[in-house]
Amino acid sequence: MEQKVENSGPLHNPAMQAWATLIDLTSRNVVDPLLSVLGVSAAVSSHEIAASLLIAALQLCIIAFVFRPLESWIPAERWADRRLTRVDRDYTLLMVLGVLPLPIFLAMTPLHGLAGGDAPGGLLQALPWLDPHPYLRFLIYYLVFDFTYYWMHRAEHAIPWFWALHSLHHSQRQVSCWTNNRDSFVSGAIEALILASVGVVLGVEPSEFALLMLAGELVQNFSHANARVGFGPFFGRLLVGPEYHRLHHMHVDYERPGLHNCNFSQAFPVWDLLFGTALYGEPPRTTGVTDPVVDADNDRGLIGQQFAALRRFRGAFLRRSGWKLGDVSFGEDYEPIKAGD
Repeated sequence: MEQKVENSGPLHNPAMQAWATLIDLTSRNVVDPLLSVLGVSAAVSSHEIAASLLIAALQLCIIAFVFRPLESWIPAERWADRRLTRVDRDYTLLMVLGVLPLPIFLAMTPLHGLAGGDAPGGLLQALPWLDPHPYLRFLIYYLVFDFTYYWMHRAEHAIPWFWALHSLHHSQRQVSCWTNNRDSFVSGAIEALILASVGVVLGVEPSEFALLMLAGELVQNFSHANARVGFGPFFGRLLVGPEYHRLHHMHVDYERPGLHNCNFSQAFPVWDLLFGTALYGEPPRTTGVTDPVVDADNDRGLIGQQFAALRRFRGAFLRRSGWKLGDVSFGEDYEPIKAGD
């Protein structure tokens, strides 16, 4: 299998050349031999598989050796034990090590030519002057993905059947650096499809897409950290941090309805500020949900949580009330009912 060493990102500098070399070494010495032993041929190049594996390893190292110690050093909440966080760690291992990233690559690679490269369309086709400015291009891509994520996230909270899936993420009482990947696999697949579609429309290269997703994942791992970290009155309006995002995970306060519908942004609070969902200056609050049907996720393992989310989804999706925008809890047979009723 002949391989070609290519830059694995938009940033053409010595660091990225070293990254490309590392990918090439991993491809030739790990991925190719493994594919040969298994007797299979990959639908994508072994270089992209190697890049995905290296990105996974990098993400896990940053979570385990940077964010996790930060939680011990300056915790936002002190817990007698971290029992509830263990299942979130399992989610992270599953997601990061290939349950979701590689299928995205598989989906994007054959579609990439429809909107990027030499084909009509794509950001570079519309703005060719961006080609020699990789840093700016990467930032624009990320802003578009961040804007997409904001509205996707708001939809997950506003549409009852979507909330039935996403509520698994919010059921966690001990929000930590591992919590980001705690979600319904169905919800994750929908998110991946939306983001991959945006990448195709923009004409993003698969290697750029991988780095964009890594940046988004690390930002969210950090913002979920159980750490007393904020960016102050100025920078806190430029970047999402743990104190900001922790308010997004607050319990519903029925004396202040709608307060919890805040801070949806992934990386840049500008979207919350523009669309009126930013919340600052509120003291830390208990995280989790008040709906006992959803809170019961904390007593289940990973598989049990997935089936519970699917039952909620079925109960909402097949009912008219599951399509009416608004906050809901789940009643008998997982029927969506107005929150607080």
